[in-house]
Amino acid sequence: MTFGSEKLLLISAVAGVGILHTMVPDHWLPIALMARQRRWSRGETIRTAFLASIGHVLSTLLVGVVVWFAGVAFAQRFGYLADKTASIALFTFGGWIAFAAWRELQRQDDGIQHSMRSHAHNHQHCHPSKDKSRLPLLLILGSSPMVEGIPAFFAAGKYGLGLIAVMSGVFALSTIATYILLCFSSAEGLQRLHLGALERYGELLSGSFIALIGIIYWVWPMLPA
Repeated sequence: MTFGSEKLLLISAVAGVGILHTMVPDHWLPIALMARQRRWSRGETIRTAFLASIGHVLSTLLVGVVVWFAGVAFAQRFGYLADKTASIALFTFGGWIAFAAWRELQRQDDGIQHSMRSHAHNHQHCHPSKDKSRLPLLLILGSSPMVEGIPAFFAAGKYGLGLIAVMSGVFALSTIATYILLCFSSAEGLQRLHLGALERYGELLSGSFIALIGIIYWVWPMLPA
C-alpha cells in the first residue's frame, strides 16, 4: 500500500493526538502516585502503565467501531459519557483510598492497632503483587477513550481497511509508549521525594489528590474557553 500526502497526514494526526492526549495528567498521574505510595517496583509500574494503555487503546478503537454503525455524533456523545464516568470513578477511587487511610490513622492514634503501620509498610515491600487497588485503577484508566482522534479514523474510511489498520497500529504504539514513559519517569521522580513527617499521611494525600484529579477533569470541559 502506497501512502500519499493525505494518508500520511492522517497517520501523523492519530500519532500526535495519541501522544498529546496521553500527556493529560488524569491518565498517568494516578499510576505514578500509587506506584510511589505502594512502593511498586519498576517492573510493576511499567506493567500497570502498559495494561492501562492497552485498555485506553481498545476503548478508543471501540468508539471507532461505534462511528461506523451509529455515526460520529453518537460516538462523540458516547466518548463524552465515558470520560465523565472515568472522572466520577477517579473521584470515588481516590476518596476510598483517602478514607481508608484516614480510618487507619484514627485507629493508630487511638492505640487500637498500634502495629498496623509497621505491618502495612512491610506488606507493601514484600507482597506488592497483592495490591488490590491496582485492578480498579486499571479499569478506570483503561476505560477512558480518546475521542479527539475519531474523526481521523472516520476520514480514512474512504481509503479502505488497510489504512485504518496502519493508523490503529500507529495510534496504539504512540499511546502505549507515551503512557509507559510518563508513568515510569514520574514514578521514579516521586520515589526520590521524601516528605518527612508527612510520609505518615502519604496514603491520605495520594487518595485525596487522585479524587481532586477526578473533580478537575469533570469540571474542566464546562469552563468557558
